[in-house]
Amino acid sequence: MTTSLSSSRVPVLDTPQAKNRALILLAMTQFVIVIDAAIVNVALPSIGSALHFARADLSWVVNAYTLTFGGFLLLGGRLADLMGRRRMFILGLVVFSLASLAGGLAQSEGWLIVARAVQGLGAAIVSPAALSIITTTFSEGAERNRALGIWGAVAGAGGAAGVLLGGILTSGLNWRWVLFVNVPIGIAAAALAPRTLPESRAEDDTKTFDLPGAVTVTAGLALLVYAVVEAVNAGWGSSTTLLRLAGALVLLAAFVVIEMRQRHPLMPFSIFRLRTLRGANIVGLLIGMSLFSMFFFISLYLQNVLHYSAIQTGLAYLPLAVGIILSAGGASQLVTRLGFKPPLIAGLLLIAGGLLWFSQVPAHGGTFAAHILGPSLLAAVGLGFAFVPVTIAAVTGTQPHEAGLASGLINTAQQVGGALGLAILATVANSRTQSLFHAGVHDSSVALTKGFDRAFLVGAGFAIAGALLAAVLISSRDSREHAQAAQQGEAAVAPAGAS
Repeated sequence: MTTSLSSSRVPVLDTPQAKNRALILLAMTQFVIVIDAAIVNVALPSIGSALHFARADLSWVVNAYTLTFGGFLLLGGRLADLMGRRRMFILGLVVFSLASLAGGLAQSEGWLIVARAVQGLGAAIVSPAALSIITTTFSEGAERNRALGIWGAVAGAGGAAGVLLGGILTSGLNWRWVLFVNVPIGIAAAALAPRTLPESRAEDDTKTFDLPGAVTVTAGLALLVYAVVEAVNAGWGSSTTLLRLAGALVLLAAFVVIEMRQRHPLMPFSIFRLRTLRGANIVGLLIGMSLFSMFFFISLYLQNVLHYSAIQTGLAYLPLAVGIILSAGGASQLVTRLGFKPPLIAGLLLIAGGLLWFSQVPAHGGTFAAHILGPSLLAAVGLGFAFVPVTIAAVTGTQPHEAGLASGLINTAQQVGGALGLAILATVANSRTQSLFHAGVHDSSVALTKGFDRAFLVGAGFAIAGALLAAVLISSRDSREHAQAAQQGEAAVAPAGAS
């Protein structure tokens, strides 16, 4: 197989202005995609009341999006490489926007859940395509570090901004606008893409597509995410959960067997020759496990214990969002000076510190200034410092024809990590709360807060584990060579198996 990058079509990004326009479009799109995972959380009570959701089914407004997003990311990344990154970017935006419109018009719970699932599919096509366009457009080194710093800032702040925007739209208009808001943004981005982004793809002389591999990996990942998000309700030790997890493992094992026998596999395992890529994806999984849960439990504490309204909860996330944006910009400069490994380890330790601080929130007498602001800012700096370097590390040393695959892998690691972490920590929190109720505690604020405290402690453990694994699994030589090449204005080439 011969592989080359085809990007000769107009527009050609040969000036800083053209590249900046492309980056703004890509970052804005990713911002919307990330926001959508969180924006409906604040609106869930209104959605449940309007569409007569059963309480047990309401979580599927979030889970339907998570399920298809996590399940189709790897396939979306590979399709971008094979069929054209700009083409898949536009297609994903159209699917995402139409699904958002359908969700906003929903008249029943089934209608809304299906629309959210299709939204997740569109997001899974858009997100790796956008990241791979950045990877192939910006030269490895200082230029790409800056671009991924901006990307990391908007992606990292998206979760916090989603809660804020969800609160504003739900309080000021109604819940349908948390979905309608995506439509004009998505359509505008799709319309601007042909004039702003170049087309590129990995050229494969055979033009074949690994359908068996695509089916098994997508079904395996989707079933894995489904098993994890439903484990909170079914129980981790239940036969249902164990069967689902076993089914996911069987499908993923079948995928590995298929890929090893395919002449033109969906995921060439040769990409894992890069030690730093392997380590970055494992660390990315742990970042997702700590990040998603933090947003979830802060929201619950603010609304259920401090009794904040939807709009107050959203505004409480402003310092966190601003902190992530500022720290992500600083992280890209640190990567250029020090390499990606030191800022990544520091970021994970700061996340752990923020979560440990959050684990001290009181059941009574808690205030935003005394108990939320400080750990929010500490965690924000940590997230900015961790998210940008892990993304840079995950695409370091990859060839242009592997950009979509590498982008899909790191997105998948973080998304699956988020689902897994949230399910584990929700189980930890619920178990602690229920045990206190059974022990005779009648104050719901005390029982809930003790559960949140336990979850924050375990989340801090995930972040510490991530820091330790980053120190062991990510190549220091790759990190140093990346910094040296970035300072010299050159592209760093990471040797396979560098240590």
